[in-house]
Amino acid sequence: MADYSKVVAWSGKDALADSDAAKVISGADFHTEFSAVETAVNTKADINGDAAEAFSATTASTGANTTQVATTAFVQTALQAIYPVGSIYMNAAVSTNPATLLGFGTWAAYAEGKVPVGKASSGTFDTLNATGGAETDSHTLTLSEIPSHNHSDGSYDRLLLQNGQTTVEAVDSSAGEPNLGSSGVIQAAGGGAAHTHDILQPYIVVYMWKRTA
Repeated sequence: MADYSKVVAWSGKDALADSDAAKVISGADFHTEFSAVETAVNTKADINGDAAEAFSATTASTGANTTQVATTAFVQTALQAIYPVGSIYMNAAVSTNPATLLGFGTWAAYAEGKVPVGKASSGTFDTLNATGGAETDSHTLTLSEIPSHNHSDGSYDRLLLQNGQTTVEAVDSSAGEPNLGSSGVIQAAGGGAAHTHDILQPYIVVYMWKRTA
């Protein structure tokens, strides 16, 4: 694209004496000057744009920090720098594949029904893309997990709880108390069903995609 520069020496004419014939501005002077303007203007792009107009610009690198024309190639390169392969794209309203929205890459729905967690250097979360966990937990309680409690045997009047075990208390028959013996049957309680409960953390559902290529 050509830049416009004055062709006629207007300041030189203005400096001439009024009696100098060369000081007179002729139609030829105007024609020469406006022809130069016309040539420069015709090589400039219309800022309104038109499909029939040719336009060219140098595509800047993504690290450029000067004011330049943002070409389509520059925008695409910049977006791909933001979303390299392996990146995760999330949207809380639009379910359209990012390949259509952004115009590049291959994207696959990612982590459906799962919550991402940052990779750790060790422990449960030390392997990239590892999965685990469950929405609910079902577990049959062991004896040590059951709260300490007492039972009534339904047959004897007096029981003794020692060392976590319920046993029949020996009584003094000479005192008129019935002899309960050394053992008794404790009535069973509980059904042995698994303990089930939700283990979900607070969450919010979004569309999530991972760039694979």
